[in-house]
Amino acid sequence: MRVTQPRQIVSGSTYLVTRRVLRRHYLLTPDAFINNLFVFFLAVLGAKYGIVFHALCLMSTHEHLILTDTEGKLPNFLCEYHRLTALVLKVYRKWEGPAWEPDKPSIVHLQTPEAVAQAIAYVMANPTQCWAVKDAADWPGLISNPRDLWTGTWNATKPTIYLNQDSDRWPARATLSLQIPAMLKRGFANPLSVIKAEYQARLDDARQKAETEGKHFMGPERIKKVSPYQRATSWEDLRELNPTFAVGRGQHDARKLAIKAVKAFRGAYRAALSLWRAGNRLVQFPAGTWWMRVFHGAPVADTG
Repeated sequence: MRVTQPRQIVSGSTYLVTRRVLRRHYLLTPDAFINNLFVFFLAVLGAKYGIVFHALCLMSTHEHLILTDTEGKLPNFLCEYHRLTALVLKVYRKWEGPAWEPDKPSIVHLQTPEAVAQAIAYVMANPTQCWAVKDAADWPGLISNPRDLWTGTWNATKPTIYLNQDSDRWPARATLSLQIPAMLKRGFANPLSVIKAEYQARLDDARQKAETEGKHFMGPERIKKVSPYQRATSWEDLRELNPTFAVGRGQHDARKLAIKAVKAFRGAYRAALSLWRAGNRLVQFPAGTWWMRVFHGAPVADTG
């Protein structure tokens, strides 16, 4: 019987998080309300759960976030963030049913400076790689670009629908800012130049493919006019691999170490879970175990 693999959650880890809208509907078609909504919840809930943001892109059908989980509370953050954005979206769009795909979001642990730099460039270039706009910086939705790294800030006000306007639970205003990942400062003398080079290469590659394949960029004005109730019709392979980690191109030794670490964690977790199910409540789960610690109070080894 296939079961979900356990995920190791260690404070200080940096991730690429991706989630799709239900059936690739354009529910996130950019406008002032959508941009404000996501800035607000990212800022407020990021501060609540110790999440630091490095880059982001909110496409019409999906989101990309690059963040560092400073307190080991990423699952808590994602749960509340996706729940609240879905609830507000449902009211704003007059939408029945789920807003996000029911599958869990893709969470890729970025384990090297190369992986972080390449992921940031990928996120920023996404509108061009999707042939939405020729210059990714022209995307009319929420997106970071090279000039925002790491000085960009976005201000938002409390959404005017769904949330109780008289409640003190939510602030009237919130500010979202980006920070440079610590891993980049340790890994590169000039991380911004590395990211810009990767970013430009991705833009050039997408433009060349568009020309070769006869595709046309929609442009920002047409993007804003797309109905949120339409769906993306481009071909997309189903059941694609959902990686657990990334180490960047050419990082063969880092990849071997990462695979070894994942296997070791999963093996230790399964062994501990077997003993737990047999009634041993003193068995210690491996460092980074989240679900058993949070929901069952199981002992977990120190990440140190």
